[in-house]
Amino acid sequence: MRGSLLVALTAALAGLGAVLAQGSAPPTGPAQTTIPTPRPLPAPEPPVSATVTRNEPRALGFTPDKLARLKVPAGFQIKVMATGLGNARMLHVMPDGGIYLTRRAQNDIWYLKDVNKDGLFDAGERRMVAQNLRLVHGLDVKDRKLYAVGEKTIWVMDMAQDGSLGVPRVFADGFPDAGQHPARGLKWGPDGYLYASFGSTNNDTPTQNPEEASILRIRPDGQWREVYARGLRHTIGFGWHPVTGVFYGMDQGSDWHGDNLPPEELNVLQRGRNYGWPFCYGDRRPDPYTNSSQLPGRITKAEYCSLTQGSLLNYTAHAAAIGLTFYTGTQFPAEYRNDAFVAFRGSWNRSAPSGYEIGRINFDAGNRPTAIEPFVTGFVYQEGGEWKQFGRVAGVATYTDGSLLFTDDQSGVIYRVLYTGGQQ
Repeated sequence: MRGSLLVALTAALAGLGAVLAQGSAPPTGPAQTTIPTPRPLPAPEPPVSATVTRNEPRALGFTPDKLARLKVPAGFQIKVMATGLGNARMLHVMPDGGIYLTRRAQNDIWYLKDVNKDGLFDAGERRMVAQNLRLVHGLDVKDRKLYAVGEKTIWVMDMAQDGSLGVPRVFADGFPDAGQHPARGLKWGPDGYLYASFGSTNNDTPTQNPEEASILRIRPDGQWREVYARGLRHTIGFGWHPVTGVFYGMDQGSDWHGDNLPPEELNVLQRGRNYGWPFCYGDRRPDPYTNSSQLPGRITKAEYCSLTQGSLLNYTAHAAAIGLTFYTGTQFPAEYRNDAFVAFRGSWNRSAPSGYEIGRINFDAGNRPTAIEPFVTGFVYQEGGEWKQFGRVAGVATYTDGSLLFTDDQSGVIYRVLYTGGQQ
């Protein structure tokens, strides 16, 4: 018996030795005779400097006489629907004419409705319906529930027939710190998911949190989310074209890079794409004022930018795009339908101020964007050698009658633009 076990053990060890010998056999291919040369680091970029100007036009409060300074295209008229609303930011218009308004600085939401149809939101037609919502900004409605986004939280509230809101509940939480850009955008997408924008915490330096400088896509139950698009410094205003369904957003370029760099950008927002901030601007152009040593991997700035998504259209640097809405009304002439309106809040670091206006994004007959042009201007002007302004526009929305509403968060004004030149 012992002899049989010894023979079996000897055979097993011999077989194991054969296997080990085969495993340790040298490869049959040619032997490597050189050590691979690592890719060298890109050559350092030559230093550059920009001429920058801090130029904040003197802020003036709204008074009725200033309305005459505002300019709109021929056939249009501008009126005031409300004043004294504080830090009036984003708007959402309900089918019955009720309007929800966020006030970021006051951390609350108001409901306004022109019950007596006099074209004004009188004192008795406005009331606070939610409060203690830190830095509340973007908002949207779905299935008789109002969703609103603040610094790190998205809330959901039940809506009553009279516009009242139920107690806010947390829909999703744990979003990035506000940092330099606390204004968040929020809209339900045509795919049934909620989209929210979270700006960068700084001006032109990459950050560690992947949810910063991005558009997030959030599951309808709020329990899962993904980074939909990144490299977006501050895309507050975004939306889907009503005919093509293409997803567009206006991004704010970095400050302190000179009067004309980088421009404001209109982008097509696509899943998984990188839009270049902080190293690239416009149509994938390298920004000479950002630090290339912070690029991921051994790659030049030009190489990095070639891998990003470029903009479709550019607009004047530092104009500060905030709100965006597509015009689906019928009051304006036909050529305005399905165009977009953008609130440009205004610059503070440009020799000649930019923004302080409502812009129009023109779409051609094929529903492709072709140009961005001023639509409502006159809020900023030079007088006695000094720049002055009386409005920082923010939210923009189509009213139930097809007129256009927009807010001024400096004086708490809601403006209304109507077409009076005849229907077309």
